[in-house]
Amino acid sequence: MTDAAKQPKRQSRRNHAYDSFTEHLLARDILPGQFISQRELVDITGMSLGAIRELVPRLEADGLITTVPQRGMQIAHIDLDLVRNAFQLRIFLELEAIKLFTTTASNALLVKLRQDHEEIIEAAKHDITTELLERAQNVDWAFHDCVIDSLENAIISSIYKVNSIKIRLIRQERFRLNENLLRTVMQDHLKIIDCLEERAPDKVVNALRQHLENARGRALGLGEM
Repeated sequence: MTDAAKQPKRQSRRNHAYDSFTEHLLARDILPGQFISQRELVDITGMSLGAIRELVPRLEADGLITTVPQRGMQIAHIDLDLVRNAFQLRIFLELEAIKLFTTTASNALLVKLRQDHEEIIEAAKHDITTELLERAQNVDWAFHDCVIDSLENAIISSIYKVNSIKIRLIRQERFRLNENLLRTVMQDHLKIIDCLEERAPDKVVNALRQHLENARGRALGLGEM
């Protein structure tokens, strides 16, 4: 097999290793600030040592691990700098993306987004279970991902994906979607959807900005938990 023929296979292996790492990271099998060896990553992810060795430079470039001399690899530590930087990037990307989304999103998509959120709010009137919180969290992330992916820009989506991993780690460490936040987040999203349905870019941007600044405040310990 030629080197050119081997390249897609190598790329697929790298992507699989990356996805496996981030899944275990978000599942808290690997913790922020934890020191970890390549061998331990092999055991946790089930990937080969060769795949892990190829993965490490990408994780370093994405800021998900840092190599500490004489101590090994350390998973990204959640501190105030990371919170500020991650949310600043998120706000820049999402506010620009939603301007375009306001004009390009189909009516059918907006109907689906509204329905997803209203179903969560209706279910919450009866009982807020662990399953409902998980479902609400998925609706939350899917809404923001939808706005970014609507740009159909692979570079932006890739940058956003890495930053989104950091945002999710921050949320796990500093605040999680709970009974109090569920309704707040869903109502925030519905306000944004109201403005999207009006096709009013300025209103949409203001509503989204307030939503993201509220989330940043909670991450910094400035808002209601």
